[in-house]
Amino acid sequence: MPAESLRWDTLDALKNSPKGRIKYNPDWLERGEDILAGCNESPSLSPLSGLILKRLSTRPLQKTRSLSSPSRDTSPGLSEEGALSSSLPTSPYQTLLSPASPRSASPLHLSSPPTSSSKQDDQPEEEEDEADLSPVANPTPPPAISLMSPKATQVAGFIRICEEKHRAKAKAALNRRVELQEHLVATVAGLESEQLKRFEELMELKQRQEFQSMRDMLDKEAQESLGRQEKMKEEHQKRIKILNLRLREAEQQRLREAELERQRQTDGRERLRALNAVQEEVLQLHQLLEPATALDHASLITRGNQLCSQVSEVVRTTAEGEFPSVEDMAVVERALQDMRSLVRELQQQVSQEVERRRREQEEEENLRKQAELQAQQEQEKKNAALSAKEKAKKKGLQNSADESTLKWFKELQEAAYQCAQSFEDLNNTKDMQTKKMRMELQKAASIPVSQISSVSGSKLREVFDKIDKLLSGRPVVSGGKSVSTSLHPHGLEFVSYKLAEKFVKQGEEEVASHHEAAFPIAVVASGVWELHPRVGDLILAHLHKKCPYSVPYYPPMKEGTSVEDYQRILGYRVEDSGVEAQDSFLKRMSGMIRLYAAIIQLRWPYTNKQTPDPHGLNHGWRWLAQMLNMEPLADVTATLLFDFLEVCGHALMKQYQGQFWKVIFLIKDDYFPRIEAVTSTGQMGSVMRLKQFLENALRTKQIPPPKGQLFPGFWRT
Repeated sequence: MPAESLRWDTLDALKNSPKGRIKYNPDWLERGEDILAGCNESPSLSPLSGLILKRLSTRPLQKTRSLSSPSRDTSPGLSEEGALSSSLPTSPYQTLLSPASPRSASPLHLSSPPTSSSKQDDQPEEEEDEADLSPVANPTPPPAISLMSPKATQVAGFIRICEEKHRAKAKAALNRRVELQEHLVATVAGLESEQLKRFEELMELKQRQEFQSMRDMLDKEAQESLGRQEKMKEEHQKRIKILNLRLREAEQQRLREAELERQRQTDGRERLRALNAVQEEVLQLHQLLEPATALDHASLITRGNQLCSQVSEVVRTTAEGEFPSVEDMAVVERALQDMRSLVRELQQQVSQEVERRRREQEEEENLRKQAELQAQQEQEKKNAALSAKEKAKKKGLQNSADESTLKWFKELQEAAYQCAQSFEDLNNTKDMQTKKMRMELQKAASIPVSQISSVSGSKLREVFDKIDKLLSGRPVVSGGKSVSTSLHPHGLEFVSYKLAEKFVKQGEEEVASHHEAAFPIAVVASGVWELHPRVGDLILAHLHKKCPYSVPYYPPMKEGTSVEDYQRILGYRVEDSGVEAQDSFLKRMSGMIRLYAAIIQLRWPYTNKQTPDPHGLNHGWRWLAQMLNMEPLADVTATLLFDFLEVCGHALMKQYQGQFWKVIFLIKDDYFPRIEAVTSTGQMGSVMRLKQFLENALRTKQIPPPKGQLFPGFWRT
């Protein structure tokens, strides 16, 4: 089986050839290498090819012939092999074995190949064969070899067939590889397209997610912003509430301070009025000490002067714009008590002196009998003087008021004095609790009168109800405290006296400055007068005392009365600095006359109209008639007549009609020339006002209603 062994040798040779060493690597395409790079190399035989060819020549050399012979072998085997070899393509191995032209190649005689045993045992022989084949690598072209062996041709054909099979197999593998690669590329392209779509979808999803997250973040920020705005709004509202609360507290504090200041001012004014009243009483008591000129009364007079100086010192401090303090009031009240003690002591001494004189008179009875005769004679003279005086009255005007008017005046003054004496213990108390109660009662009586105004009828009614409750013994709230006249046995007398004094004080001060204020004050005073007549009598007593022209009454100057005391009796204010100016005096008198004129024509609208008016227009007619029956006083009479007619003239005209116009004509024709006769050049202002008023009234036959009069619509406000 030599052919089988040669095949395996051939395969081993081919395996060791460059083509047999070609490795297939599936990563050629990815690495960019050519899959047929190893097939493009020129094939070459191994140095052992000569040995192979030697072993292929197993036939005798006589059966081979030279390849360069032009004649062909006609043997069947050779012709068959030649035909086969000619039909096969020329193997590269033949080219390598015969690089030169076959015609120029020299014949090569191949020896028969050794057996396998000789091949394995005879190693030097192989070396010789290799040495014989070494000329192949020699650059000198070897002699041409003529392959005449059919086996060689057959092996070459087999090799060629094997190469073709391998090439076809490689081409098919290559085609499969290309198809696989194309399929792989298409698959990869599809995958890449799908991945691109998924990537685009992923990017779109991410964009949507980012957009959604951004929108969520914006919504969240918007919600947070709204929350912050709501929170800031709540904080702002809370701060506004706090600020409003603080402003309200500040306003309440300011109001409390203002109320305290008003209360302090009111208390100070009340203390000032009380101080003036105390000073007035002290001065009046001091006048009672002046007639005591005996030597044994000199100490009392000295002490009285000291007390007056002490009170004047306190008054002097108030003249600088300050109100008297509680301590100052305690000092002046103590001085008043001391002055009263001095007066009582003086009265006791005077009574003792009178008793002593009475005993002396009893001892001189004879002298008295003689004096009776003289008295009778003097009485006759007096009666003659009275008759002469009555005749003079019929011919001219009086210089003083009627006896009935003087009696009425004295009764009112006595009633006021008795009322003041009834609560003397309340004024002289040293108990602090009682003093505090007295101050509260005085405030409860004076503060409502100070609150009277023409703002609205409802407010005026509240003031009246408060005064009525106080005088009725019911508790009222004053200064945040409950006060009642029942707290003291003489509380009602004290309140009535202070209330009447306050009404007159309002006329002296408020009405004197604002003429329209007379009507609201007068209507409340009229209502109080109607329900509590004692208060009305006290109002008249205070009014007559401060303004004797409201009686009308011209007090005469008695013997021994000083000029200052007489001026006080006439209504002037006399202080250490001197007597008040005439303008100030006339202004105060005018305010009180206007208040009196308003009282007599007004009536409280909520009382029983069927009962008679306690002090109506008939008293105004009486005052006007008595005023015209008395001699006029310079500057005073003209002023008071003008004020009285301006306030009360319209009501008197409606009430008395023709009789009133007769009085106006009488004033214009008879009484006005008397006023002009006693008036100096510098005092003609009031006279001219009265003259103009009378002329306008007579020309128009009408007296207009006074300014500030309360009409029926006022009580609905």
